[in-house]
Amino acid sequence: MSQTIVNPKKGYRLSVRSLFAWRVAQISVWLVGACILYCLLFYPRIGLLLFWNILIPVAPALLVVFTGLWRNICPLATTNLLPRHMGLSKGKKLTAKQSGILNLLGVIALFAIVPLRHAIFNTSGVATASLIMTLVLVGIVSGLFYEWKSVWCSGLCPIHPVEKLYGGNVLMAVPNAHCTNCMNCVVPCPDSTVTTHPVSSGKTIYQRLSMFLITGGLPGFIWGWFQVHDEQKAGLNILFVAVYKMPLIGLAFTLTVFLISNAIINRKFEKKLVNFFAAAGVSCYYWFRIPALLGFGKSGSEGLLINLRGTLPLWGTELLAGAAAAFFFYWLVARKQNNKSWLLRPPFAIKKQRLKPGITV
Repeated sequence: MSQTIVNPKKGYRLSVRSLFAWRVAQISVWLVGACILYCLLFYPRIGLLLFWNILIPVAPALLVVFTGLWRNICPLATTNLLPRHMGLSKGKKLTAKQSGILNLLGVIALFAIVPLRHAIFNTSGVATASLIMTLVLVGIVSGLFYEWKSVWCSGLCPIHPVEKLYGGNVLMAVPNAHCTNCMNCVVPCPDSTVTTHPVSSGKTIYQRLSMFLITGGLPGFIWGWFQVHDEQKAGLNILFVAVYKMPLIGLAFTLTVFLISNAIINRKFEKKLVNFFAAAGVSCYYWFRIPALLGFGKSGSEGLLINLRGTLPLWGTELLAGAAAAFFFYWLVARKQNNKSWLLRPPFAIKKQRLKPGITV
């Protein structure tokens, strides 16, 4: 039987003090998530405010600038990887085809879940809590059977496709606070591959399809989502058509534009094109989200964090939204690629073969 050892010449290993600090951060964020979940169940107005109007609006900007930080402290990731940290995972590995299928399912899950916010999740704390608990359960089960981040964090998680799209030019790489050794559970590893990008992970047809859908479709999908209001009075069939119609129309339009553009441009500009669509998506999100958070949304109190309608002029919110768009286009498109991965790769785990008796090294 072979045993696994660490090659000390490769990879970055955290010091005990740094690892302790990351564990404190992970536990703290996990407890915040648990408190939000508790509020969603028992104090839904507070829980919905904390989750949809504070946590979620911060997430896109964090993914653009500091994807690795989020990958280290995400409470769902902490829960998913707990079996591995406790030595309870069977450590199964996926094939490239299986990883590609999971990537595609993650994109489909994103496009399927987000429109349901207008139908269910934006106004129901119990429904939102049930969604979160379902994702947690999927993460725990996958962590019990499969190696490190292969199934959930780098596959099924609906946020992961957005991480890959937005995280193409991060501020800096930080140490990997979860993976003590690199087991090559995902190839290429989204955490440790320089300038992780949807284009860089298109090894299978499923991964390429995922890349096209998330890159080309997300800007229009976001635009379409903001054209729909929260509605619970209509019949179920009419309601689902209403919440999916505009996002899917927008997705189809920008996806078509992306496919045509990608077909005619020089290959060396492909990543720049992807970055442009990434900037368009996150800019579109904040163009609508910032006014809504401050009381200037088109649909009254939907998405409201603090009402500044009587204090801040409308042009003030438009200026903030415009500044956000300018920042994201600069950061993702105009700014020079700094060739940083999200996280520093930990030492590789290598196999030490059993030696025959009498042979020394």
